[in-house]
Amino acid sequence: MNVEYFIAKRLFTAKEENKSYTKPILRIAILAIALSVAVMLLSVMVVTGFKNDISDKIIGFGSHITISSFSDNQSYETEPIQISDSLYTSILENPEVKHISTFATKAGIIKTNDEILGVVLKGVSSDYDWTFFNNNLVAGKCFNVNDSVKTNQVLISENSSKTLQLGVGDDLIMYFVQNPPRVRKFKISGIYNTALTDFDKLFVMGDIKHIQSLNSWENKQVGGVEIVLNNFNNLELVTEAVYEKIPYNLNAQSIKDKTPQIFDWLDLQDINVRVILILMLIVGGINMITALLILILERTKMIGILKALGANNWSVRRVFLYSAVHLILKGLFWGNCIALGFAFLQKKFSIISLDSNIYYMNTVPINFDFTAILLLNVGTIIVCYLILIIPSIIITKITPVKAIRFA
Repeated sequence: MNVEYFIAKRLFTAKEENKSYTKPILRIAILAIALSVAVMLLSVMVVTGFKNDISDKIIGFGSHITISSFSDNQSYETEPIQISDSLYTSILENPEVKHISTFATKAGIIKTNDEILGVVLKGVSSDYDWTFFNNNLVAGKCFNVNDSVKTNQVLISENSSKTLQLGVGDDLIMYFVQNPPRVRKFKISGIYNTALTDFDKLFVMGDIKHIQSLNSWENKQVGGVEIVLNNFNNLELVTEAVYEKIPYNLNAQSIKDKTPQIFDWLDLQDINVRVILILMLIVGGINMITALLILILERTKMIGILKALGANNWSVRRVFLYSAVHLILKGLFWGNCIALGFAFLQKKFSIISLDSNIYYMNTVPINFDFTAILLLNVGTIIVCYLILIIPSIIITKITPVKAIRFA
């Protein structure tokens, strides 16, 4: 039997403990640990949720990797490229590649009787995956693209819909500035809202055959190829592998290379999490040190008796370290209950809303990463335990004679 653990357990189960004047102080220490753990868990869940949500939206508009013409063209007018069937096959052989589709973009102007709006028509082909837009539809439906028949249906954002005062089923007139200028009449099939305002204002989804016709391209010529991966963490490795396979006149760019400012901004959020974790660990550690010292002072007589019976300093220290860990575990339990309970309510009912113009989302996001939650709990126990070893040294200064005489 572990004698130190047995004694520590009796400290919390003995009847006289209920009459102890330290009980309220210990409860406060448990509450402080619980709140610190809850804040740490919520910080991790919110920030990772925020990063995942923004990343998914950026990738939804542009995929993980894009193959396009190797040029300095910075406009929305994609230059024509042609991908061979063998290259398609070799890219799909990579187990990290989930989906491939072709696209093309062309800048245009939408004009109504009262409004003018500059947009980019993104033409997609029959192999396009509509999952992202289906998940963000607010009205209507996504249209089908056929390889043989050109469709006039388009998808516009809710922001553009309100600006142009157009709805599902309405006609949309788009002008293309080229020589000679061209006009196309589309019909709105659906309206989406991703809350990523800058992108929502910009893109209109349509059939790639319109852009091929406007630019006098051949049927197999496209503006680029979009590659969707199974795992975002392998982005750099797969991008490099794809780049090695494509011809010299083509370029493979990851979504991080195309929008570096957004992903750099997302990476900065990790600094906020680290600061919060450090501050909360300091708060929790200080509270546990206080609780441990109070336990030691209250049990000075017991320490003297244990030493008189032959217990060494480390054995006595372990008794109080076990007691402190008991308090930490209680704090962790209630902290997890608070954090996970609030996170579940937020995930289910979106209690706290956000301004999408600032945060690119309508509600506070939550990501239940149970590996991170487990590591955070284990890390808190280890850090607090190591911190408490130092103040427990005070036990070595207590002598049996003085402890028993003045108890």
